[in-house]
Amino acid sequence: MAAGTQARMPAAASADRAPAQRRKRRRWRPSGWHLVLLPLALLLISPLIWMALTSLSTLEETRRFPPGLPHTLQWHNYLSAWRESPFGRWLLNSTIVSVACVVGNVVLCSLAGYAFARIRFAGSRIVFVALLATLMVPFQVVMIPTLIIIKDLHLVDSLPALIAPNLVTPFGVYLLRQFFLSLPAELEEAAIIDGAGRLRVLWQVLLPLMGPPLITLTVLTFLNVWNDFLWPLIVTSSPANMTVQVGLASFQSAHFTNWPILMAGTLMSQIPVLLLFIAGQRFFVSSIASTGFK
Repeated sequence: MAAGTQARMPAAASADRAPAQRRKRRRWRPSGWHLVLLPLALLLISPLIWMALTSLSTLEETRRFPPGLPHTLQWHNYLSAWRESPFGRWLLNSTIVSVACVVGNVVLCSLAGYAFARIRFAGSRIVFVALLATLMVPFQVVMIPTLIIIKDLHLVDSLPALIAPNLVTPFGVYLLRQFFLSLPAELEEAAIIDGAGRLRVLWQVLLPLMGPPLITLTVLTFLNVWNDFLWPLIVTSSPANMTVQVGLASFQSAHFTNWPILMAGTLMSQIPVLLLFIAGQRFFVSSIASTGFK
């Protein structure tokens, strides 16, 4: 009996490993979709490739027609972009503004989303619908009133002027509210019975379960604030308070543009965004699926 049992155990273990091995081989097996997706991916990434090639070319090579590959890689273009302007200061400003807006959205959108999902108060549905309606209002409509408010607060040409309008977003409130609604209410009820308050329930019970939506909100907010050009262009004027996107615009003039240096600065400004997007992209699908956002 023992010998028969021992003989069956390796057979069962090997049988369990076989489907896993087949799934692993199937996961890496190319399909016909790759013949379509790979050319599309190459087409989408071609502007980034061309930007990198332009940043390593000479000014004469960028004016050549038909265009071609650089004969010698001009790595000094990156040093020129860094030294001929306060590029480090611009990167620091963009980092400070983006990180502050990310923290503000994570904190404030979590509080607002939890309130709309779990706390019933007079007019809660009306307020939430009005909040969603602001998503249909383009920024150009509220740009002048926002600028007037910033001016009255004496924040023009400062980093707080860039941070304040982006501290909370309606999309972030909606995304986190949908996630709160997908969680079972029994989790909160058990914590409340044990004596926990609303904030403690949010901090110790719900936030640990909010990894995917919080990372999604973090990445989207960082991308939006980092790449914003219009609002920083309006509200800042001194080079010390410019973000990297506005600073890059100063590389161009009405009659002359040094394209290799401009492309070198643009590529350096996009490296943090690309790294953050690659690190957080795998959480997008799980976050959207868990919140029911279609």
